[in-house]
Amino acid sequence: MRIGLLGTGPWAQMAHAPALSGHQELDFAGVWGRRPEAAKELAERHGVGAYDDVDELFAEVDAVAVALPPDVQAGLAARAARAGCHLLLDKPLAPTVEQGRAVVEAVEGAGVASVVFFTTRFQPEPAAWIAEQAGVRGWFTAHAQWLGAVFTSESPFATPWRREKGALWDVGPHALSVLLPVLGDVRHVTAAAYGPGDTAHVVLDHAGGASSTLTLSLTAPAEATGAAVELRGEAGVTCLPDSSDGAVPALMRAADALLAAARTGRPHACDAAFGLRVTEILTAAQDVLNGDAV
Repeated sequence: MRIGLLGTGPWAQMAHAPALSGHQELDFAGVWGRRPEAAKELAERHGVGAYDDVDELFAEVDAVAVALPPDVQAGLAARAARAGCHLLLDKPLAPTVEQGRAVVEAVEGAGVASVVFFTTRFQPEPAAWIAEQAGVRGWFTAHAQWLGAVFTSESPFATPWRREKGALWDVGPHALSVLLPVLGDVRHVTAAAYGPGDTAHVVLDHAGGASSTLTLSLTAPAEATGAAVELRGEAGVTCLPDSSDGAVPALMRAADALLAAARTGRPHACDAAFGLRVTEILTAAQDVLNGDAV
């Protein structure tokens, strides 16, 4: 599968480009970026071509991987799908439900495969734990914490879109990607912005009867960072295990999932439609935080 990369930022440099160039079943074909000089530099580093015209890249590849802010990703993803490209997307899929729905409609209309890279879902130990807990009955409640120090350290990820959208939209998708397959879909959302900076607390009422709470922040002290999920129910108490893998191996597994979906025509559990559902839940929480909820 010939695949192109859209984006040249820190995540593209640290994760996407190494994963695409190192994957044995992918032919890393080129890079497009909003800054042509950055695209040229990243492309040269990996021995591929740089493209000034994104449509030219779409015409020459079978798939694209996207490492761009969600508002930019959504429009280009729909455009790439309509050009016949399979999609390896980042989270969140889009910053609005309308933009997310446009991506899903383009994917369905073109008959291409899509995978959204929720990191935890592609790490072996967490993925196995999620699958196991999804088969357990009687969960009562869950609590997820996703705490980062992006805004309290010299992080390259303190990008404009993260400063605008905060932890709800950056790490909230990770928490939802773990909770939804275990506890089921969400029928009611509430939220509160208590704590420093972008810290947000979300409470979810799941269709199966369980509840969950999420504590999300990119303003945590460096000593307090980390991710944790605890489930409590009839089976007792269990916690999300740590992973021995970093982002690059996980992203390579996401590429494996895209290859499988493209070959078989069977959607992956983390496809664009799942990404849209995550965007819908995040939007509902944001509406509460903004005071717009009915």
